[in-house]
Amino acid sequence: MLLKDTDLNKITIKRTVTISPNSSLLDAREVLLRHNLKRLVVTDSKKHPVGIITEKDIAKTIYALGDKPIRSVKVSGFMSKKLITIKKTDSVYDCAKLMKKYHISSIIVLGNNGILEGLVTKTDLASIFLTHATSPLKISKIMTRNVITAMPGDSLLYVESLLIHNRIARIVIQRNRTPIGIITYGDFVPAKLPYWLAQSADPKEVENYKMRGNLDEFQVNQMNHLLHFKAVDIMSSNPITIEADEDVGVAVLLMIRNGISGLPVVKKSKLVGIITKTDIINAIAEA
Repeated sequence: MLLKDTDLNKITIKRTVTISPNSSLLDAREVLLRHNLKRLVVTDSKKHPVGIITEKDIAKTIYALGDKPIRSVKVSGFMSKKLITIKKTDSVYDCAKLMKKYHISSIIVLGNNGILEGLVTKTDLASIFLTHATSPLKISKIMTRNVITAMPGDSLLYVESLLIHNRIARIVIQRNRTPIGIITYGDFVPAKLPYWLAQSADPKEVENYKMRGNLDEFQVNQMNHLLHFKAVDIMSSNPITIEADEDVGVAVLLMIRNGISGLPVVKKSKLVGIITKTDIINAIAEA
C-alpha cells in the first residue's frame, strides 16, 4: 500500500494520557473508562516513559488475582516494560513495520532527552489510508480469512481462553455462520452485568455499575464469577459488518466512526473473514 506522504511528524502524533507506576490497578481502570481509552503510558516524575498498560493487561490481571487484594496491585506490577519507541523524524512505514514486527497496537514517540512526545496508534496509521493512499484497495485482498469464533452459549472462560491462546483482540460470536456479536478485552474491563439481568434493570443503574471506579473485593469476586456466564451475557450485539468487495477506505471510516478496531467481513450475510486495523498496518508495512 503506497502512500503520498510518509513523514510521520507531518501526519499524526497525538498527546496521550499518562499514569504513575505507583498508581493502583483501580486507578488505571478508572482512567481508561473515564477517557474511553485502550492504553495508558506509564511515566516517571521526569516524564520519561517507563511502561505501558492496556485494557487487556487490566482484564488479565483482574482475573488472575486469586486471593490477592486488588487494592495492593500497582501499575508497576503488571505494566509492560519492553517499550518500542520511535522518533518524530521517522516515517510512517518505519512505524508500521515496528507494529507488525512486535505485534503491538501503539508506539511511543520520543522527543529530546527521551521525554514523552506522544503516541502513534493503529487508528492513526489506518486513518492515513483515507487521505494518503495512492490507489483503492479491496477488503478481500488484505482481510484475515481464518476467523476465530465462538457461539453465544459458550462460557466466558472459553472465550477468554480463545483470546489469550490465539493472541487476538476480538472474538466473533456467530450462529449458523452469521455474525451476531463481538467480544473484545474491553468487554472484560467494566464489571458488566449478565445479559438476562441487564435486560430487566434500569439503564442508568446498569451504566453506573459498569463505570463504577471503586470496586471492592466482593465486586471483584463477582467479576470472577462472570467467567461462568456465557458469551451472550457481555457481547456487543448486532456487530457492524462489511462486504468483502468493499474498499478498505470504507472499512476504515466505519471503524473510526464507531470506535472499533475490526469488522466481520460477510458475503450474503455469511461470515467469510475479518478485517482489522492490524491488516491495514500490515499492508502499509509491506509497501
